[in-house]
Amino acid sequence: MGTGRNTGRNTDTGRETAQGTHAPGSRHRTLATVCLPGALEEKLRAASGAGFDGVELFEPDLLGCALAPEHVRAFCGALGLAVDLYQPLGDFDSRDPARFADNLRRATAKSELTARLGCDTLLVCSSTAPDAAEETDRIAEQLHQLAARAADSGLRVAYEALAWGRYVNTWQRAWEIVRAAGHPALGLCLDSFHALTSRTGDTSGIRHIDPEHLFFVQLADAPRPEEGLRRWSRHHRLLPGQGELDVAGFLAEADAAGYRGPLSLEVFNDVFRQGSGVQLARDAMRSLLAVGDAAYVGYPGRAADAGEGPQRGGRTVPAAPEPVGHGCTVLAVDDRAGPRAAAVLRALGFSHTAAHRTEPLRLFEQGAARVLLDGSGGGAAPHTAAGARLVACELTSAAPEAALARARALLAPVAAAGPPEDAGEPASVVAPGGLLVRFRSAADAERLPDGFVPAEEGPVPPAGLTRTDHLGLALPFDRFDAAVLFWRTVPGLVPQPPTEAATPAGPLTGRALAAPGRGPAGVRLALHSIRRGPGAGSAAPYGFQRVAFASDDIFATAVALRRAGAPVLPVPVNHHDDLDARLGLPPALSSALRDHAVLYERDAAGAYFRLCTPALGGRVSLEVVQRVGEYRGCGAAQDPVVTAALLRYGALV
Repeated sequence: MGTGRNTGRNTDTGRETAQGTHAPGSRHRTLATVCLPGALEEKLRAASGAGFDGVELFEPDLLGCALAPEHVRAFCGALGLAVDLYQPLGDFDSRDPARFADNLRRATAKSELTARLGCDTLLVCSSTAPDAAEETDRIAEQLHQLAARAADSGLRVAYEALAWGRYVNTWQRAWEIVRAAGHPALGLCLDSFHALTSRTGDTSGIRHIDPEHLFFVQLADAPRPEEGLRRWSRHHRLLPGQGELDVAGFLAEADAAGYRGPLSLEVFNDVFRQGSGVQLARDAMRSLLAVGDAAYVGYPGRAADAGEGPQRGGRTVPAAPEPVGHGCTVLAVDDRAGPRAAAVLRALGFSHTAAHRTEPLRLFEQGAARVLLDGSGGGAAPHTAAGARLVACELTSAAPEAALARARALLAPVAAAGPPEDAGEPASVVAPGGLLVRFRSAADAERLPDGFVPAEEGPVPPAGLTRTDHLGLALPFDRFDAAVLFWRTVPGLVPQPPTEAATPAGPLTGRALAAPGRGPAGVRLALHSIRRGPGAGSAAPYGFQRVAFASDDIFATAVALRRAGAPVLPVPVNHHDDLDARLGLPPALSSALRDHAVLYERDAAGAYFRLCTPALGGRVSLEVVQRVGEYRGCGAAQDPVVTAALLRYGALV
């Protein structure tokens, strides 16, 4: 049982390194400087600190740097970084002979600059200019001239098809041109973003590329496009594992082709560039480790064709044991919120079953649901407010040691040793946002830890709650995608498509994740974040946290809660009127929803009922939910209604 307290750092903002995480024979790992915020020197330090081997140097970063190219080279060398690629040279080919002569002069200068940086590869992107060449032979001949000049300086030219290129916008067309050029110093750069979002989106033939001419591979993920492709690329790329593209499949194809060069992350993202470079670099390394593992494990047939997987010699990341269920959830409470939280739990049918001999720790249980109130305030992340806070959780696992080993391999920060009563307890890792996550076996999760004794209070009548259904985690907006990556890669949860909605506190972004194959009873999380608006106030800067408990009959539970005097969050009548208008509910069901302040949602797989309490201490709402059929979400369509109600009706303190 984790108390949530921690004498060491329990946020994800500290410097962590990945040195020593690379297995013998593992791939050279590269990070594009465009991924990170700050000045070039800061970016390079962050990349080195996260354990990257090299960088792609983005031209605007060099142009804004006071260091000469030779000094940048030396700076990188001192940090243990190679400059693997200089980029981008764009709009090179042309139908206009005079324009092409100017472009060749410009490219020659960039080649010389690349050599001064100690880099051997210059990236050339397919042209988007109005005078771009269209014919394969013309483009190939012009690139051949560039490659010949680059080769004289010991350099290579990597040609990349932009998905919005005027005439060259697929990797297949770029490969056709490279073959036609026929120069050993000219090869292909493959970018997962462009390959997976191009007009074909087909990566199945990548394995047939000549590896001698596959010079560079860049990885990026993204949500599905809803705006112009070029703008989408420049502002909304994500790290692999944060979006919806099959980056692992793309990588498996490149590996099957025999590519053994650097694996580089090239991510353009406005939110990333406003955050912490150290934090983002560590997220980037976690992403690269996980996507390599996914390509090796998820596409064994493709990798087997090349005789080895992307990790070259086997997995470097332990397999993810599927989490079986939710164990104990820890709420840190202050002197005002503590008594109220205990009263609300009792009104919800939780019995106070155990207390610690010397520490202000109280355990409440109902069915398989367990909540620990930590009256010391807990080890909450520094951005959280006073009151009640969700600070730690347990995930039960058939192999908790393996789960922790995977978390460590994926660079999850490990919480420092806690106070004496935690002696012998398994270590916690820290998720983005500061939540402590502890992996335990189901048997260990049920035992009473050392230092706890049965409570003197008698049991209260249960209200029909059977287990913890899911946790709702409110995150700073700039850590939302990092949290998706963490929960997707460390415990192996499967994300659903992202959702967006307007709330009085600002735009709300959400994403649910669930353990695969466990059905409605498996581990679930609902991540959400609010871009703060004037209505957010200080109570819930990023949204409200929640602990949702499952009931097999929500209306029977609602009757029991009313009898016990449990506080129930009012539901605006407009919600129920809208349900009637949209869904044509039977009168009896409509009346029951209104009478018991229950929200309702349904989809093709099933239905979802939800009853909420006002927020404890301004931050945490305790909820009761019922799933019908195979409904797998966490009520995203209801979140704007719940958020508005929580803001309107205040908090329990």
